Amino acid sequence: MNQGKIRILGIAPYEGMKSIMQKLAKERDDIDLSVFVGDLHKGAEIAQKNFHEDFDIIISRGGTAELIGAITPLPVIEIALSVYDILRAIKMAENFSSRYAIVGFPGITSSAQLLCDLLQYKVEICTIHSGDEVQDVLLSLKKKGYRMVLCDMIANTTAKKLGLNAILITSGNESIGNAFDQAVKLCRSHSLLREENKFLQNVIHKDSHETVVFNEKEEVFFSTLEADAGTPIIDVLRREIPAALAVDTHRSFKNIGGTLYSITSRQIPFYGRAYVVFYFSSNKVPFASSKYGVQYLSKNDVENTFYNSFYNVTGAIGGLQSTVEQMTQTDFPIMIIGEEGTGKERVAGAIYTQSPLQHNPLVVINFAMMNDKSWTFLTNHYNSPFNDNNNTIYLKNVDSLPEDRHRQLLSLIVDMNLARRNRLLFSCVCGRDGIIPKQCMEFVNMLSCLTIHLPPLRERKEEIPVLANLSLSSLNISLAKEILGLEAGAMELLAAYDWPCNYTQFKRILSELTAVTTTPYILEATVARCLEQERSTESDTDHGSSFSPLQGVSLNRTLDEINHDIIHAVLEELGGNQSAAAKRLGISRTTLWRLLKE
Repeated sequence: MNQGKIRILGIAPYEGMKSIMQKLAKERDDIDLSVFVGDLHKGAEIAQKNFHEDFDIIISRGGTAELIGAITPLPVIEIALSVYDILRAIKMAENFSSRYAIVGFPGITSSAQLLCDLLQYKVEICTIHSGDEVQDVLLSLKKKGYRMVLCDMIANTTAKKLGLNAILITSGNESIGNAFDQAVKLCRSHSLLREENKFLQNVIHKDSHETVVFNEKEEVFFSTLEADAGTPIIDVLRREIPAALAVDTHRSFKNIGGTLYSITSRQIPFYGRAYVVFYFSSNKVPFASSKYGVQYLSKNDVENTFYNSFYNVTGAIGGLQSTVEQMTQTDFPIMIIGEEGTGKERVAGAIYTQSPLQHNPLVVINFAMMNDKSWTFLTNHYNSPFNDNNNTIYLKNVDSLPEDRHRQLLSLIVDMNLARRNRLLFSCVCGRDGIIPKQCMEFVNMLSCLTIHLPPLRERKEEIPVLANLSLSSLNISLAKEILGLEAGAMELLAAYDWPCNYTQFKRILSELTAVTTTPYILEATVARCLEQERSTESDTDHGSSFSPLQGVSLNRTLDEINHDIIHAVLEELGGNQSAAAKRLGISRTTLWRLLKE
């Protein structure tokens, strides 16, 4: 602890606030800040894990601050939302033509009401007092025809799940700076008593073990785990609480994601209540999920990835929602087809999370990343996901399979009756002509696959202004920016661009533009420079000006020798970039890798 400094535990509901808090703390010499990201119950749980670490005070925002104040003995300072914070969000919302409403805890809506009264804005304002009210309020607004809400973090997450556009009302530098001032003033005039010290000394008696304590409500009361780690083991321990309460001491072993945990539990009384204490150690063991190219995901994993992705933030998947809902009600395999960067994996995740098998794992098998060892594991090992039942198996990039493996995979699926024992999803990359690769059509025809064709971004150019503004709203949060939009000329340049790599490229360029912009609006000149560099890179990578791989290649040899020289000539021209070389030669990366080995 730094002498004379106030030790502050910050709980930010979103990553952007964490960045601002850290930046402002570095400019002060009277505080020592440790800040973590967590909203509502997650934020309260983080506070419970960490308030024992000699912190003097906790700073958080909105409903999260209220929850933390109810469960920890430390004083809590709430970061107030200023009128300017709300006005900035309203100005962002004015980029859209649809009606919007303001939803949040009283700390947000009271200031919003004052601002709207002063400016004579007719905006519907809905006040909530707990997370349980959020969904009903948002559903009511949706029925009234609203498509946009200005809100706090919990309403922001729920709105996206319900198909509503959302702009998060963020706290600016002034609001966070004022909270720091209040924290310092309060701590200078008050001292804190720690009644838990004696209890925690009794709990932590084995330095070689991690320790987690649950209270009578099965909430984490104390943990030695890192604040942002341990979620899988925490969930497993919570399920072990009934067994731990049944006896004085309980011991078990759990295999979680390839790690073997040895767990011992006991009860310790505290203020007349029984607290369950778990001590555990871990060791790595061989497990299928560690195989290269094979990944096991839970519904929570997939939802977190999807709801924080560009495709959800911008609603890019919205036009396919009805198709996805219909196909999840069948047992037929599904082939997802689209150009590079059109969001095939996100669509596969959406299908999985809405299917009857959503509570079983999603197994992602990426053939573009698969080597010989992992292929052997997949096709010949007893622990292969092909030997399991009632899972969703997503076979990704089947177009990258060499011919022999393509035939073997198709044979395995048929012979093992895999499509009846599991839900199968496939994806393949098609060219700009939209034609499905021949080997992918063999899967479609042989397995009677349903097909989903994802449109390229160039066919949705009229939606680019909406996509850009929604993406900018999300990027403002992640990059701690306050950009209000794009200049008209800048938007026209984005709409006119061809986007050969579709949404993946669009997201990357928007991220770059947001990161380098220091003005309230992204300038036309900035977009022009960025797109010109993009065109130059595409030309250098894909076309290679006047180079011909046959230059200097003798044709008076075997075909294998000629192929070998052409491959190395293309690789040399492209600086050793194997992905670009495979694309130039019209073969998969796996085929290129195999030819280089021969």
